[in-house]
Amino acid sequence: MGAHMKTTVDIAEDLLRAAKAVAGKERTTLRALLEEGLRWALDKRKRRQAFELRDASVRGKGVQPGVVEGDWSTLRDSIYEGRGA
Repeated sequence: MGAHMKTTVDIAEDLLRAAKAVAGKERTTLRALLEEGLRWALDKRKRRQAFELRDASVRGKGVQPGVVEGDWSTLRDSIYEGRGA
């Protein structure tokens, strides 16, 4: 376990009461319960990885003939062409 240090922590009364109840029920100490919670929270953050968007681009030669890049109305019309819209 290593060296220990004393510190003061402000905890909401209802949370402290609940933690003491759990510690008593599980026959452990409040300190052990707090250390377990801190270890869990720190481990969770350490394992969290940054989101990376996969490359979903496709090979091609740009837009289709007759479609002007940035001309959304023409693009929309070609998407719905033949679909009754």
